[in-house]
Amino acid sequence: MRNAQTGFFQTSLYQESIMFDRRLIQNFDWILLLLLGLIAAMSLVNLYSATYGFGGGGVSAVFTRQLYWFLIGFGGFVVMTLFDYHRLEPLAYPAYVACLGLLVVVLVVGAVTSGSQRWLSLGGISLQPSELTKFVVVIALAKLFNDRGDSLNAYRLRDLWRAFLLIALPCVLILKEPDLGTALLLAIVSFSIILFAGVRWQSLALLVAGFLAAVPFVWSTLQDYQKKRILTFLRPDMDPLGAGYHINQSKIAIGSGQLWGKGYLEGTQTRLHFLPEQHTDFAFSVLAEEWGFAGSMFLLALYLLLIIWGIQIARNSRDRFGTFLAVGIVAVVFWELVINVSMATGLLPVVGIPLVLFSYGGSSVVSTLAAMGLLMNISMRRFMFQ
Repeated sequence: MRNAQTGFFQTSLYQESIMFDRRLIQNFDWILLLLLGLIAAMSLVNLYSATYGFGGGGVSAVFTRQLYWFLIGFGGFVVMTLFDYHRLEPLAYPAYVACLGLLVVVLVVGAVTSGSQRWLSLGGISLQPSELTKFVVVIALAKLFNDRGDSLNAYRLRDLWRAFLLIALPCVLILKEPDLGTALLLAIVSFSIILFAGVRWQSLALLVAGFLAAVPFVWSTLQDYQKKRILTFLRPDMDPLGAGYHINQSKIAIGSGQLWGKGYLEGTQTRLHFLPEQHTDFAFSVLAEEWGFAGSMFLLALYLLLIIWGIQIARNSRDRFGTFLAVGIVAVVFWELVINVSMATGLLPVVGIPLVLFSYGGSSVVSTLAAMGLLMNISMRRFMFQ
């Protein structure tokens, strides 16, 4: 009798697992995957043009490496969909501490490039821990607000000291590299999550006042080249061949593209290498020069759809942890897009923020696609709490 019951129980578990797998497949978010695939394809096409002729050949080593990074990134995307995302919750704080450790290691033994110490060399592969830290902080904040319970529109400043500590520690370490852009991005994304959690307007007013009061102190800690970039943003004609060179050439490239662009591989600013950092910070300028306003709007429309779709995933999530996680991931994409495009068009100072999933960068591509896998994970498992 016991064997019969055991056999029936095992059969039931097997049937439930089959049903569970079937429901995951039925809820697979093909629209999210399609949007990511289109952005990745446009990124590679644009990178080929931006690096065409690097090293004397057609296909550059930079393009080949980025292709490998995309393959690894989409592999990470798949891996992040294979398990229940709630398993990340107990790992949030240990992962956060590990990232702090990596940021400390970077400051001690990291490779110095262009005056910044941001990368770790691991067997010939360069890793930028700050890129991973952005998303780990999102996970840690999602756990923090999930543990606090449903307290929307009730948080005071003294209720948020743990959140501020989670944000401040990595920001300070990243600033010491120095990497002002990533530190600012991390702070903006984190505060976006805090605002979503709900803050009393009195506390929000105090927070804004505190930020404004801290501006002189932050200014005093900036490197000379960072101060010069900000001053050049305020007065573009101050140093057109020095600190203002990047933004001036970027605006020339974007403006010369006009409506339909100069044509693929025909951008003069790109081909003649007048446009600096054309495969990283100013990849959008390459696209605008060669594909014009129409091509730029098409790419921005893809990003807009990705952001709206991510917000929809956050709305459909049936638990607070998944909602905060989705909001944080979408916030990273949104703010990287806004800052980079504003930087390329002269609306913001040049702070070295790449265009998410579009600019060259292995750590950024892999960590972002893994985060997109988490977004897919939340979307696929939304039925679990219905």
